Amino acid sequence: MKKAICTGSFDPVTNGHINIFERAARLVDEMIICVFINEQKKYLFNMQERVDLLREATVHIDNVTVDGCNGLAADYIRQHDVNLIIRGLRSAADFEYEVNKAQMMRHLIPTVDTIFLLTAPEFLFISSSGIRELAHFGGDVHGLVPECVEFALQAKMKANSSIDDFKRG
Repeated sequence: MKKAICTGSFDPVTNGHINIFERAARLVDEMIICVFINEQKKYLFNMQERVDLLREATVHIDNVTVDGCNGLAADYIRQHDVNLIIRGLRSAADFEYEVNKAQMMRHLIPTVDTIFLLTAPEFLFISSSGIRELAHFGGDVHGLVPECVEFALQAKMKANSSIDDFKRG
Protein backbone atom coordinates (compact mmCIF):
# COMPACT_ATOMS: atom_id res chain seq x y z
CA MET A 1 0.00 0.00 0.00
CA LYS A 2 1.35 3.42 -0.97
CA LYS A 3 0.99 5.84 1.92
CA ALA A 4 2.02 9.43 1.35
CA ILE A 5 2.29 12.58 3.39
CA CYS A 6 2.06 16.26 2.51
CA THR A 7 3.50 18.42 5.26
CA GLY A 8 3.41 22.14 5.81
CA SER A 9 2.22 24.93 8.02
CA PHE A 10 -0.81 25.71 5.82
CA ASP A 11 -1.45 29.12 7.38
CA PRO A 12 -3.86 29.20 5.66
CA VAL A 13 -4.46 26.41 3.17
CA THR A 14 -4.89 27.81 -0.35
CA ASN A 15 -6.47 26.57 -3.55
CA GLY A 16 -2.92 25.82 -4.74
CA HIS A 17 -2.51 23.42 -1.83
CA ILE A 18 -5.88 21.83 -2.58
CA ASN A 19 -4.86 21.31 -6.21
CA ILE A 20 -1.72 19.46 -5.07
CA PHE A 21 -3.69 17.36 -2.55
CA GLU A 22 -6.30 16.33 -5.13
CA ARG A 23 -3.69 15.30 -7.67
CA ALA A 24 -1.44 13.58 -5.13
CA ALA A 25 -4.34 11.58 -3.68
CA ARG A 26 -4.86 9.95 -7.08
CA LEU A 27 -1.31 8.56 -6.94
CA VAL A 28 -1.53 6.76 -3.59
CA ASP A 29 -3.81 4.54 -1.54
CA GLU A 30 -3.72 6.78 1.52
CA MET A 31 -2.54 10.33 2.04
CA ILE A 32 -1.95 12.24 5.24
CA ILE A 33 -1.90 16.02 5.25
CA CYS A 34 -0.01 16.99 8.35
CA VAL A 35 0.25 20.45 9.85
CA PHE A 36 3.63 21.08 11.42
CA ILE A 37 4.96 23.92 13.52
CA ASN A 38 7.82 25.96 12.11
CA GLU A 39 9.37 27.72 15.11
CA GLN A 40 10.58 30.54 12.86
CA LYS A 41 7.09 31.53 11.72
CA LYS A 42 4.39 33.60 13.38
CA TYR A 43 0.95 32.13 12.70
CA LEU A 44 -2.41 33.74 12.04
CA PHE A 45 -4.31 30.51 12.81
CA ASN A 46 -3.34 28.17 15.63
CA MET A 47 -2.60 24.53 14.83
CA GLN A 48 -6.08 23.24 15.68
CA GLU A 49 -7.70 25.92 13.49
CA ARG A 50 -5.42 24.96 10.59
CA VAL A 51 -6.18 21.26 11.06
CA ASP A 52 -9.92 21.98 11.17
CA LEU A 53 -9.77 24.17 8.06
CA LEU A 54 -7.81 21.50 6.20
CA ARG A 55 -10.30 18.82 7.19
CA GLU A 56 -13.17 20.93 5.90
CA ALA A 57 -11.34 21.91 2.71
CA THR A 58 -10.39 18.31 1.85
CA VAL A 59 -13.56 16.50 2.87
CA HIS A 60 -14.19 15.73 -0.82
CA ILE A 61 -10.95 13.71 -1.13
CA ASP A 62 -11.81 10.20 0.05
CA ASN A 63 -8.35 8.86 0.86
CA VAL A 64 -7.08 11.90 2.81
CA THR A 65 -6.71 12.27 6.55
CA VAL A 66 -5.54 15.43 8.27
CA ASP A 67 -3.39 15.55 11.36
CA GLY A 68 -1.16 17.92 13.30
CA CYS A 69 2.27 17.40 14.80
CA ASN A 70 4.73 19.57 16.68
CA GLY A 71 7.73 17.24 16.43
CA LEU A 72 10.07 16.11 13.68
CA ALA A 73 8.52 15.10 10.38
CA ALA A 74 10.92 12.14 10.21
CA ASP A 75 9.59 10.79 13.51
CA TYR A 76 5.98 11.21 12.39
CA ILE A 77 6.74 9.50 9.07
CA ARG A 78 8.31 6.51 10.82
CA GLN A 79 5.46 6.22 13.36
CA HIS A 80 2.81 6.24 10.62
CA ASP A 81 4.60 3.94 8.13
CA VAL A 82 4.63 6.57 5.40
CA ASN A 83 6.65 5.64 2.32
CA LEU A 84 6.29 8.73 0.14
CA ILE A 85 6.54 12.47 0.72
CA ILE A 86 4.73 14.73 -1.72
CA ARG A 87 5.70 18.37 -2.08
CA GLY A 88 4.20 21.07 -4.26
CA LEU A 89 6.39 23.44 -6.25
CA ARG A 90 5.53 26.89 -7.60
CA SER A 91 8.94 28.13 -8.73
CA ALA A 92 12.64 27.41 -9.12
CA ALA A 93 13.18 28.96 -5.69
CA ASP A 94 10.75 26.42 -4.21
CA PHE A 95 12.69 23.66 -5.96
CA GLU A 96 16.02 24.67 -4.41
CA TYR A 97 14.51 24.82 -0.93
CA GLU A 98 12.58 21.56 -1.33
CA VAL A 99 15.52 19.59 -2.74
CA ASN A 100 17.54 20.40 0.38
CA LYS A 101 14.67 19.25 2.60
CA ALA A 102 14.24 16.07 0.53
CA GLN A 103 17.96 15.26 0.79
CA MET A 104 17.86 15.72 4.57
CA MET A 105 14.83 13.44 4.79
CA ARG A 106 16.60 10.88 2.57
CA HIS A 107 19.51 11.01 5.02
CA LEU A 108 17.18 10.47 8.00
CA ILE A 109 14.94 7.84 6.36
CA PRO A 110 16.61 6.27 3.30
CA THR A 111 13.53 4.19 2.45
CA VAL A 112 11.23 7.18 1.94
CA ASP A 113 11.13 8.97 -1.40
CA THR A 114 10.03 12.52 -2.13
CA ILE A 115 8.17 13.45 -5.28
CA PHE A 116 7.45 16.96 -6.46
CA LEU A 117 4.25 18.08 -8.13
CA LEU A 118 4.13 21.36 -10.01
CA THR A 119 1.33 23.63 -8.97
CA ALA A 120 -1.24 24.23 -11.70
CA PRO A 121 -0.44 27.46 -13.58
CA GLU A 122 -3.54 29.26 -12.31
CA PHE A 123 -2.25 28.90 -8.73
CA LEU A 124 1.43 29.82 -9.24
CA PHE A 125 1.07 33.26 -7.68
CA ILE A 126 -0.81 32.13 -4.55
CA SER A 127 1.08 31.74 -1.28
CA SER A 128 -0.14 31.53 2.28
CA SER A 129 1.89 34.59 3.24
CA GLY A 130 0.40 36.52 0.34
CA ILE A 131 -3.09 35.49 1.39
CA ARG A 132 -2.45 36.61 4.98
CA GLU A 133 -1.19 39.98 3.78
CA LEU A 134 -4.10 40.43 1.36
CA ALA A 135 -6.62 39.57 4.08
CA HIS A 136 -4.89 41.83 6.60
CA PHE A 137 -5.40 44.82 4.32
CA GLY A 138 -8.99 43.90 3.45
CA GLY A 139 -8.25 42.50 0.00
CA ASP A 140 -10.48 40.00 -1.75
CA VAL A 141 -9.28 36.39 -1.29
CA HIS A 142 -12.31 34.87 -3.05
CA GLY A 143 -11.21 32.17 -5.48
CA LEU A 144 -7.73 31.96 -3.95
CA VAL A 145 -8.64 29.88 -0.90
CA PRO A 146 -11.37 27.36 -0.08
CA GLU A 147 -14.65 28.95 1.02
CA CYS A 148 -14.19 27.80 4.63
CA VAL A 149 -10.83 29.60 4.74
CA GLU A 150 -12.33 32.73 3.20
CA PHE A 151 -14.92 32.86 6.00
CA ALA A 152 -12.32 32.06 8.67
CA LEU A 153 -10.06 34.86 7.39
CA GLN A 154 -12.94 37.33 7.47
CA ALA A 155 -13.77 36.34 11.05
CA LYS A 156 -10.11 36.48 12.12
CA MET A 157 -9.59 39.91 10.55
CA LYS A 158 -12.78 41.22 12.17
CA ALA A 159 -11.69 39.87 15.56
CA ASN A 160 -8.19 41.31 15.15
CA SER A 161 -9.54 44.73 14.19
CA SER A 162 -11.78 44.69 17.27
CA ILE A 163 -8.74 43.91 19.42
CA ASP A 164 -6.77 46.71 17.73
CA ASP A 165 -9.67 49.13 18.32
CA PHE A 166 -9.77 48.08 21.98
CA LYS A 167 -6.02 48.61 22.39
CA ARG A 168 -6.25 52.09 20.83
CA GLY A 169 -9.44 52.86 22.78
